[in-house]
Amino acid sequence: MNLKIKLLIFIVMVTVSVVSAQSYTADELFQRARTAAFDQKDYPQAIMLCNQALVNSPDYEDIRIFLGRLYTWSKKTDSARIAFTQVLNKEPDNEDASFAYGNLEYWNDNYETALQICNSGLKYHEQSTDLLMLKAKLLNAMRRFAEANTVVTYLLKIDSRNTAARSLADRIKDNSSKNKIGISYDFVKFDKRFDNPWHLASIDYTRQTGIGAVIARINYANRFSTNGTQVELDAYPHISPTFYAYVNGGYSNTVGVFPRYRAGFSLYANLPASFEAEAGFRYLNFGDATWIYTASLGKYYKNYWLNLRTFLTPSNNAVSQSYSLNVRYYFGGADDFFRLGIGTGISPDDPRNNILLNNNKSYKLKSHNISGGFHYSLKKLNVIYLNVSLDYQEYQRDTRGIQLDIGVGYQRRF
Repeated sequence: MNLKIKLLIFIVMVTVSVVSAQSYTADELFQRARTAAFDQKDYPQAIMLCNQALVNSPDYEDIRIFLGRLYTWSKKTDSARIAFTQVLNKEPDNEDASFAYGNLEYWNDNYETALQICNSGLKYHEQSTDLLMLKAKLLNAMRRFAEANTVVTYLLKIDSRNTAARSLADRIKDNSSKNKIGISYDFVKFDKRFDNPWHLASIDYTRQTGIGAVIARINYANRFSTNGTQVELDAYPHISPTFYAYVNGGYSNTVGVFPRYRAGFSLYANLPASFEAEAGFRYLNFGDATWIYTASLGKYYKNYWLNLRTFLTPSNNAVSQSYSLNVRYYFGGADDFFRLGIGTGISPDDPRNNILLNNNKSYKLKSHNISGGFHYSLKKLNVIYLNVSLDYQEYQRDTRGIQLDIGVGYQRRF
């Protein structure tokens, strides 16, 4: 086939395509482009159909915005920018174009440019949940945590059931201030196990660093008619936008009131659809080492956060199992919620009862518990909370008792 014949065939195909396109309205071509993109994942075909539609209706801005999104998904960023800019030059108040263009720059790590586009859109749409969410994500990525917290808090006032905003708010709340101090006190009463109640208290200081939060804590306890103290250091290093970690170490010279050594590590992953997964371990040493492995799955849904967790403790060819389900209902910002929890077994993260893991490893004590409480923020920087729990606790084999715990606390950011 010679060159002239090939050229003739090409001209005929283009002519047929143009004539065919002219037989469809812009709306019909738009619908065919969406079908090609979403059902067939054929972005080149969808782009061609959009361009054909724009020949017929060059001012059809919804098609041009969709064309820009197609270019974005096809990694043709320069073409996408041209499409979005054409729309915004004609209609600077076009919310969809601002959102799509802002996302393009956000996904390409051009945070300053994306923030300018987002702010321009918000001048015309102050309560746009899409633009506010994008702005909060941008400020969080730029580590401007205090501003990000202000934006996402405002967004939740507009739309308290916004799951993505709720998840983001919880991630950035502790980053929004450089410093935080906290104090807490727990009173533990027994129906028959001990005549004297237990008293537990702690004071902590949190500092935001370049790698994440670092927390120093001093714990005090009076139990078994003995006073004891423990020092702990926690860290939450950021690894990537998806991953962060929890690292813990602690020491006490009053074994029995506290373990002599404790340590822990967990890796957290922020997953799509507002899920969060965790896997890690805890280590307690009362003279002998106890290793506990943990995994959890959390989910934000509208005003709720749900978390299912397990602790697994291998020993003597058996595995002791602990399970808990915690639910939060948010009625305001990230620090305003009611909490309800149920569980079985003993948690190494529970300072009230983790000393019971210092037990004959041939038999694991059983426990059933229910708890509730609330957290409430005052003027954003102050948080007060109350927790109440009831445990049906086995403290010797086949010997059980009821344990009531009432805890209060206060946190101050600055």
